[in-house]
Amino acid sequence: MRFVTFKKRDGNIRSGVLLESDLVVDMHEATNGKLPGNMIEYLEHSESNLKRTEGLLQLSLGDKGVYAQNDIRLLPPLPHPKSFRDFYAFEQHVKSARENRGLKMIPEWYQIPVFYFSNHLAITGPEDKIIKPVECEWLDYELEVACIIGKQGRNITAEEADDYVFGYCILNDWSARDLQRREMKVGLGPAKGKDFATSIGPWIVTKDEMALLRSGKGFDISMKARINGNLLSEGNMKDIYYSFGEMIERASAGVTLYPGEMIGSGTVGTGCILELGTEVHRWLQPGDVVELEIDRLGVLKNSIIETR
Repeated sequence: MRFVTFKKRDGNIRSGVLLESDLVVDMHEATNGKLPGNMIEYLEHSESNLKRTEGLLQLSLGDKGVYAQNDIRLLPPLPHPKSFRDFYAFEQHVKSARENRGLKMIPEWYQIPVFYFSNHLAITGPEDKIIKPVECEWLDYELEVACIIGKQGRNITAEEADDYVFGYCILNDWSARDLQRREMKVGLGPAKGKDFATSIGPWIVTKDEMALLRSGKGFDISMKARINGNLLSEGNMKDIYYSFGEMIERASAGVTLYPGEMIGSGTVGTGCILELGTEVHRWLQPGDVVELEIDRLGVLKNSIIETR
């Protein structure tokens, strides 16, 4: 199933499922309130809610709660995640980005999957405008996959972690590289370099839809990024060094994870300008259109606008 959050013409914001026929079902309306109207409440009882949702897949236009896509506007599929941890799990990206800064690979990276907390209240969705931060001249995109937690757990092992996953979506971890670089010299960060926006969408694909694509520690899904229609980044999630299971194990060590938390994979190899180098492409500017495309997960498109 593909889950979306959307705004209807009457102004109401609801969550629901996207049908094969490009129709959207408002779960709350279609079930007369038996299913919740937002994804956080849905995820809090995801296992039982998924069973109730299966019946909605047979609906068609004209049925209660069913809308054509051109009658709604897609929002971030999970507009208000309870938290956002972003990991650093692709070896090629880490190596290349460090080499570009004259740094060697650190052995500690191979010992544990590491992450930072980012701003879970600055989530944007498909077609949203991204405001270039004040004082930022080195604006960058990052091509990633996000994992959505659907079940509460603590001290979860990598082997059992899949039981706690609800689904996956595209993630663009926008980065103000100059702000990030200045701050991290102090020994903390990236903080303000990531504080202004993170884009996800256009939908969340449930984990069962991804199961047959599993390869290595990830999934055999192509990952691409285009700026103004020009292909810049191209990788595959199967090349990931740390699995989402290993990330969840690390995140939940001594800590309770809750439904509605979001975990990022980190950037795939070639998945940002920092790694590619500005000789390949300049930093992002107002007017640029960035499209991230991942097999099964769709296309996430955003444009950059001036600061205000």
